[in-house]
Amino acid sequence: MSTVTDEPTDLGERKGAGARPTGIKWRDLGQRYALLLAWALVIVAFGALRPDIYLSAANFQTIFASQAVLLLLALGLLLPLVTGNLDLSIASNLAFSSIFLAILQVKHNFSLPVAIAVVLVGGLVIGMINGYLIVGLGIDSLIATLGIGTVLQGLALAISNGETYSGISSTLINLAANYRFAGISLGFWYGVILTLLLTYLFSFTALGRRMLFVGRNAEVSRLSGVRVARIQWGAIVGAALIASLAGVLYTGTQGAADPTSGLEFLLPAFAACFLGSTTVQPGRFNPLGTFIAVFFLVSGITGLQILGAESYVQQLFYGIALVLAVALAKLPERRRRRRRAAV
Repeated sequence: MSTVTDEPTDLGERKGAGARPTGIKWRDLGQRYALLLAWALVIVAFGALRPDIYLSAANFQTIFASQAVLLLLALGLLLPLVTGNLDLSIASNLAFSSIFLAILQVKHNFSLPVAIAVVLVGGLVIGMINGYLIVGLGIDSLIATLGIGTVLQGLALAISNGETYSGISSTLINLAANYRFAGISLGFWYGVILTLLLTYLFSFTALGRRMLFVGRNAEVSRLSGVRVARIQWGAIVGAALIASLAGVLYTGTQGAADPTSGLEFLLPAFAACFLGSTTVQPGRFNPLGTFIAVFFLVSGITGLQILGAESYVQQLFYGIALVLAVALAKLPERRRRRRRAAV
């Protein structure tokens, strides 16, 4: 695997590099942690405007707890993105899993463990279908997952007759929203655990490095002996499974399920992943960056809502963030190209 580094590759570059100071590269550090700094500035700004509300412990508990489902969904989306594919079906998968769980519990009296197990098996099936279409048949991931997502929306409406189901198990509600650790509901901590697990996967395991390798250049990876199809298929299945888990958590946090609720998470999940790729490890989708991006976005939206902004500001905020994130994600690539050209 070839990597782009800042080390000089020939004598001419060594001589040019000798004129530059060594040590900490402040520009690189600034790019790595700019989003974290921006998050801090957002907190300071809105805290100065409305300290009584924005800086209260209750507000921060709400900020962290309210985004548990989005965090899980965005982390699941990372898997196909890292390996070079898109998954537009994740939000539909979440909505389908949520209503499916509610129907199994409320209408068919399934116990909670059995109902969750059936839903997760359903998530695996969805992932296998996506994987077959994308990897097996070679259909573009954008088209394949858009189609499967639309099918899942139709299935959710069909099995529920368009109705909302309440009466969810109190155990699930407690585990998702009522039980707390350090004042924050357990749902947030599930996201923290998944963030750490994925960080370990990408940073310290051979599988994670192969996934990154495949995402950078699938053809070179294949010629190097990496089982590209298996890795991409596994990433797609993993994303579907995590989306189903997010659906289970969403049902618990809401205490009910609706066949269309949850679809609105698609844009925020993409915005968080792409914005997260501009921080911590710029130019690479990474779990810590995604974690920071999720709560940067909701901190800004919450501040605007406290100041009296209309509800549509949330969509504007996520849309602008996604476009800006994609633009910023191009900067490291352009810098690498200039470096190569100079060499």
